[in-house]
Amino acid sequence: MRILLVEDERPLAEWLCKALAQTGFQVDWIADGSLALRALQAHDHDALVLDLGLPGRSGHEVLQQLRAADRRLPVLVLTARDSLAERVHTLNEGADDFLAKPFALPELEARLTALLRRARGVEHPRFSCGPLGFDGVTRQFTLHGEPLPLPRREHALLRTLLQRSGEPVSRQQIIDRVFSDEDDVLPAAVDVLVHRLRKRLENAGVRIATYRGLGYVLEAGSAP
Repeated sequence: MRILLVEDERPLAEWLCKALAQTGFQVDWIADGSLALRALQAHDHDALVLDLGLPGRSGHEVLQQLRAADRRLPVLVLTARDSLAERVHTLNEGADDFLAKPFALPELEARLTALLRRARGVEHPRFSCGPLGFDGVTRQFTLHGEPLPLPRREHALLRTLLQRSGEPVSRQQIIDRVFSDEDDVLPAAVDVLVHRLRKRLENAGVRIATYRGLGYVLEAGSAP
């Protein structure tokens, strides 16, 4: 799950990037509100964690422009402004959730997971496609009820496909999520990773289909 964090407090932002990465989130951080919408256009994100008191452009302005453009990205506002009026105003502007500073990391993780579930219409913390499941709490895959351990990149790829099961995921979207720590990744690297994952899922009741011009789709059913 790729998150855009817009936060100008460097110590807090650096801590959040490291802490969320340890629990399976991939975090892009920017410190200026004026760059937030540009970052959302440049990369594909699953959710936005947004501070209100930002340089360049306030969190309120970012949120208003995001919703005015009909972008339905889940937004969690993270701020020290905790008055009732502030919470009501921010939610009415289009925020999906509101968490006041200081906060506990497990609560932030739980709220992000809940936002992503609701965005996909899933009512429980376990994503699934046929016999393949992913537990949002343990961050582990199961296949036919048995643990499915995977190397780091294959884990990230399968999680990306599962979060959007039934929908095409382009090579660029995969590069953004799975190879974000590398520069100049060739599309062939995605193909190799998909091939390895397909071998693991062979005859397992779930497959990765290729839709030319669109990308890869995780589907229930065996490969033809």
